[in-house]
Amino acid sequence: MSDNLNMALSIKKSPLFCELNEEEFNIVAEVLKPIHTKKRKTVFKEGDSGDEVFILLSGVLSASGLQSDGTPRWLFNISPGDFFGEMSIIAHEPRSATITAEEDSIVMTLRSIDFYRIITYNPIIGFKILRAISIVQNQWLDQTSKSFSDIIRWGEAARRRAITDEMTGLYNHRFLEESIKERFNNQSMSFRTISLLMMDLDKIHGINDLYGTKAGDLVITAAANEIRDCLRPGDIPARLSGDEFAVLLPDTDANDAFEIAEQIRASIEKKQIEVPASPGAQETVFISTRTSIGISIAPTHADTMEELEETADSALRKAKELGRNRVEFFNDNL
Repeated sequence: MSDNLNMALSIKKSPLFCELNEEEFNIVAEVLKPIHTKKRKTVFKEGDSGDEVFILLSGVLSASGLQSDGTPRWLFNISPGDFFGEMSIIAHEPRSATITAEEDSIVMTLRSIDFYRIITYNPIIGFKILRAISIVQNQWLDQTSKSFSDIIRWGEAARRRAITDEMTGLYNHRFLEESIKERFNNQSMSFRTISLLMMDLDKIHGINDLYGTKAGDLVITAAANEIRDCLRPGDIPARLSGDEFAVLLPDTDANDAFEIAEQIRASIEKKQIEVPASPGAQETVFISTRTSIGISIAPTHADTMEELEETADSALRKAKELGRNRVEFFNDNL
């Protein structure tokens, strides 16, 4: 038995040859050639032409690809028994990655001329090898698709975490400011009316003192739900901090903004919220809260993002000064 055949027998269980019987494998093994590759040396580079498929006999190889800026990026490792480079003999494609030895390695090569000579005289061997390639590629595509799906899901979850308030599920302050800035910077939106509601819950600190901070959190969450339920698609509710909220109302004039704000105020006032009867207590009681709301309209009251926020905040202070649990517009005469 030749040395090459002795070496080839070590990869008889490779996915590339797993369907071949002993006689069929021996026919293929006779034409396999070994290549000894030292650590850090490349088997081939991305973009190279080639006419052979490789099967790793021993050692470890890694695959890397070039990113758009020209820097290499690790893709995956290749273990003994794995095959690679098959597209060069199937579709005559250039190498899609750079293969480098992570340690001294031995790879066996099957040249395309030998492969096609074998399947000319032994078509069943060619069928089995091609089917093995297809199975492995489909498995790789399934894994890649799952990885991409996981990345997409992770990315979407990360995006949501970056723009939402964890406790209430409303948008956070940063997202609100970016949304306002976008409308002021976008020329196509600059002539359109937008309204901003600023609000906070009345005397939330008293609830915390009497019933505990858990009760305060339950009240804030309940208020956030009422705010969300009163809004239209496209409105942007945000929790700024603590019991402070804001709502951006695109394409909304003063009349509609007041109607929405009043609906929010009334809904929060009517809401009965179940909270612990005292800090740490198992018994519960139902309480209610109230909110004060200030409204500013652009371009009526503001020409910039900063002015819109400042005038809405000023209107909120006015609502508090006039007795709380009410809706007030910004008044530049005050």
